[in-house]
Amino acid sequence: MTGDLLLAGGRLPGSTSEGRFSDGGAAVDIVIADGEIAVITPAGDGTPKGFERVELDGRWVVPGLWDNHVHFTSWAAVAQRLDVAAARSAAEAATLVGEAERSEAARGAAGGGDSAESAYPLVGIGFRDALWPDEPSAALLDAVSGSRPVVLISADLHCCWLNTAALRRFGFEGERTGVLREEPAFAVQRALGELPDALTDAWALDAARAAAARGVVGVVDLEMTWNATTWARRAGNGHDLLRVEFGVYPQHLERATAEGLRTGEPLAGTQGLVHVGPFKVITDGSLNTRTAFCFDEYPGLEGQPGAHGLLTVPPEELSALLLRAREAGLLPAVHAIGDHANRLALDAFEALGGGGSLEHAQLLDEADIPRFARLGVTASVQPEHAMDDRDVADRYWAGRTGRAFALESLRAAGATLALGSDAPVAPLDPWVTMAAAVGRARDGREPWHPEQRIPAAAALPASTRGRASVRTGQAADLAVVESDPLTAAPDALRTMPVALTLLGGRATHRAL
Repeated sequence: MTGDLLLAGGRLPGSTSEGRFSDGGAAVDIVIADGEIAVITPAGDGTPKGFERVELDGRWVVPGLWDNHVHFTSWAAVAQRLDVAAARSAAEAATLVGEAERSEAARGAAGGGDSAESAYPLVGIGFRDALWPDEPSAALLDAVSGSRPVVLISADLHCCWLNTAALRRFGFEGERTGVLREEPAFAVQRALGELPDALTDAWALDAARAAAARGVVGVVDLEMTWNATTWARRAGNGHDLLRVEFGVYPQHLERATAEGLRTGEPLAGTQGLVHVGPFKVITDGSLNTRTAFCFDEYPGLEGQPGAHGLLTVPPEELSALLLRAREAGLLPAVHAIGDHANRLALDAFEALGGGGSLEHAQLLDEADIPRFARLGVTASVQPEHAMDDRDVADRYWAGRTGRAFALESLRAAGATLALGSDAPVAPLDPWVTMAAAVGRARDGREPWHPEQRIPAAAALPASTRGRASVRTGQAADLAVVESDPLTAAPDALRTMPVALTLLGGRATHRAL
């Protein structure tokens, strides 16, 4: 399906006027020409000559979805890694590693090959140790892994747990606990990503197909690497299922400036699908790793070094970085999770004159919430994290969770919300993201701080780059779904069937 289309007999979210459907939704025809929405008319006006007609049979047409915060290559690699998310203790995680090792050994023996596969580490992902009753250690992994390097990456990506062989492999022999946090953990993950381009690009194409099948037309990719080369190569090799805005990190700022990269500009040779994204700075850690920088000490760590978390970029350095990026034409995006880190990030934005985004904004002092709108700082938030982290937050942010993941407080204060997943921390699926924002519940549990739910009418545009509805003159980036997202229950949002995804009028997914 390419070229000029007529989407016949569809409905727009929230439509209530009388029409030919039993629930009263009005039927419309949407004419798409040259990649744009040319005309929206009442259904039945006929098919323009030369146009392909696609019968929607009353399905709903919504703007194409964006995930505003992903680590795309890391997300694409998840399917190739051992899932240890189910582990409820360090011992359980080690057991999963041992089972995986024995399974690989058995396959190797059956195939007559080298069962150890020692040239590359066994990599697992998804552990959450904040509530574990025991401590992870290199010795615990050594007991089940032998000489093969093992790296387990935490669900929040801010921590890695290594066995002795992996510590040696990645240059951390002196770290006897086996647990690396923040920059050392990021360094290990960057090293793990040094794989053949053809392999990671194939994984990325699979991930893009899966995203398109969920109605996704674009992502903001904040993978911690030089993404310009990565996405130029992928686009040149025919990866054309998504629009991509790629982030630039401080270690690459000079290179980006020298190459003249500016936020919002297209990358040459990518057919307009790849654009320069924001300048990303990570200023603190995460909740599960207990490194998010907070005004209050973490329970159980009182009086110890790091009891308030970890501030990775001091205020004066942050201000200087943001100024350099702004002067180079790069819009800043600042990672801040703890309330103190968010305060300092907002201070830096204020000194800069505003603009940009604050990534995560998980715990906020109430006095800082109105500052987002005043400074023109977008709250780039990940609602599914609240579902993953509610029990950890109740323990480590006790008494403060009313201002954690405070989506409704931000919306009511006039902040612009941009919803995302932080994949692989949460699934790259905006329907899952919207369900968490609208319902604040999962797995049959009661809503967590339901006062911070936002209406679906706010969640949808926060997942579509501000497009609240489908209108003429817009790019034909569209998704066709089976029910009205403005009235669907949160659980129904989470599993919303997608029948068709269009990118500039071109089908990237079709199940009609």
